[in-house]
Amino acid sequence: MTTENTDTILKISLEKEMRKSYLDYAMSVIVGRALPDARDGLKPVHRRVLYAMKEMGSGSRSPYKKSARIVGDTMGKYHPHGDQSIYDTMVRMAQNFSLRYPLVDGQGNFGSIDGDKAAAMRYTESRLATIADSVLGDLDEATVDFRDNYDGSLQEPTVLPGLLPGLLVNGSSGIAVGMATNMAPHNLSEISDALYLLMDNPSVSLAELMNVLPGPDFPTGGTIMGRKGIFDAYSTGQGSVKMRGTIVHESDTKNEYLIVTEIPFLVQKNRLLEEVSKMVRDKKIAG
Repeated sequence: MTTENTDTILKISLEKEMRKSYLDYAMSVIVGRALPDARDGLKPVHRRVLYAMKEMGSGSRSPYKKSARIVGDTMGKYHPHGDQSIYDTMVRMAQNFSLRYPLVDGQGNFGSIDGDKAAAMRYTESRLATIADSVLGDLDEATVDFRDNYDGSLQEPTVLPGLLPGLLVNGSSGIAVGMATNMAPHNLSEISDALYLLMDNPSVSLAELMNVLPGPDFPTGGTIMGRKGIFDAYSTGQGSVKMRGTIVHESDTKNEYLIVTEIPFLVQKNRLLEEVSKMVRDKKIAG
């Protein structure tokens, strides 16, 4: 028979405890997991992968290293979460159809626009992309604050100091607690022109700004239909962008062809083919 120790039981208000504990949880998800930092455009897992690659000597001019080794270093030193989520993050940073400016240079099967998954991490190899050098530049010059890693054995940067405006050129998406973000990618040259314009004239109008930054620039190309959604997004923070693919007409002596050269962002090619086939079967288009 056991006796219950009532000295360790605290009577508290459920409402107060939920308010405090859930707020702590929400802030942890918002700051530490799901939303990017506006200064470098990276979530903690992205930042830790890039920093781990730099620390292990996997720079843009270095030989490729096994992805499994990079994932292991990231997980063991800085990001104590699942290895598959770390690898998925690294894979996406290597895909030129997911990021406007990929930050990881991958060797091997890193997936395809058809929706094919990447090979297992034991098969692929990676190193930093050349543009990632500008993200990690001057990190050793006391340009940013460092903090303890999860067990206090190492230090990691709170933000990366590079010159690349990552949040603007690569965009980001994430769902946190009570907050979400979905930012479109942009062309680096146009972003640079817009930033110079803002520095020269901080009170520049949105119409003038959109003369040098007409809208998003997606890695898969495509045509943006109308500019109202872009204007709404730039002026209020909320707006939708409708897109369509690009088709080129070609012909030879026997046949004519419609060649799809660009598709909307985040649309898988096989899904697009399925939709076209369905429209043919429903006799909505001739084929």
